Amino acid sequence: MKSKTFIKLTDKGIYCIPGKFYIDPWKPVDLAVISHGHGDHARWGMKKYLCHHFTKPILQHRIGPDIEIQTIGYAEEIIINGVKVSMFPAGHIIGSAQIRMEYKGYVIVFSGDYKTDDDGLSTPFELVKCHEFITESTFGLPIYHWLKPQEYSELMQAWVQQNRENGKTSVFIGYSLGKAQRIMKSVEGSGKIYVHRSIGKLNEGMESVGIDLPEYETLDFQESVKHADGEIVILPPALFDSNIIKKIPNKATAICSGWMQVRGSRRWRSADAGFAISDHADWNGLIQTVKATEAEKVYVTHGQTAVFSKYLNEIGINAVELKTIFGDEEIAEKELIEKE
Repeated sequence: MKSKTFIKLTDKGIYCIPGKFYIDPWKPVDLAVISHGHGDHARWGMKKYLCHHFTKPILQHRIGPDIEIQTIGYAEEIIINGVKVSMFPAGHIIGSAQIRMEYKGYVIVFSGDYKTDDDGLSTPFELVKCHEFITESTFGLPIYHWLKPQEYSELMQAWVQQNRENGKTSVFIGYSLGKAQRIMKSVEGSGKIYVHRSIGKLNEGMESVGIDLPEYETLDFQESVKHADGEIVILPPALFDSNIIKKIPNKATAICSGWMQVRGSRRWRSADAGFAISDHADWNGLIQTVKATEAEKVYVTHGQTAVFSKYLNEIGINAVELKTIFGDEEIAEKELIEKE
């Protein structure tokens, strides 16, 4: 089918022309269709937000309780100025969605961030066939290959047990939204889980819409935290070198990030361990997904855009780079800690 594209990139973000809405815009607009709650995709200042049901409490917590939000479920379809809009699971974090747009029989899918392996917590990724596919490429290099979630869980639980035998408190570092909940799921049953308040507040939001999380307790760092000795503590990256983490007795620290696939990261040189768990697709996951969509044109955004788009073209898939400003999930962490 000849391209009938109905999107364009503007200085505010990706714009659906007939629908008159933006997808994960980075500047204020009238209607923002949001793929998930990370700060690089969901920003302040929109007149109205459209997202999945599970994402609503996240946006209210991170942007403001009084923002105007409309929500839909997965596979539920609404019409916006003649464009059929629906959301399908992206598997990235709880509530994350691929945004499917159909206009006059032509289908474009915006993936947002996505992960193809089921982590047992997020709604598993669901493939959506389309004419044009907008894909992320955060880990779009051949060196990135993830183990299965269960394998990481076994490694993490073994590390916790080793620390307990050595009289150590297991401290995991991971983003408050997505990674922290996945760590909780991975170490469930290995000991009592304590989380920082930034994680606790997001957990409460998720639980308010029926998400079932492992049992945990929010740790008050204004008081003594000696009762966490020998147990499991989860903190956001912004607190890695802070005075807060120094209050934890006899700690062993592990970084949970896909970047741990590459050793020698200077930023985390003082960590005791690293687990390469990521909420993004790895190299194979990206390639398999792009092929399976059967898209005639692929837009590659945030991450290894040059390498990944070049490879796709080499294997016969028409791909171009799309210069967005997604990809800095730390925005959300910094804003959240400062806000609190």
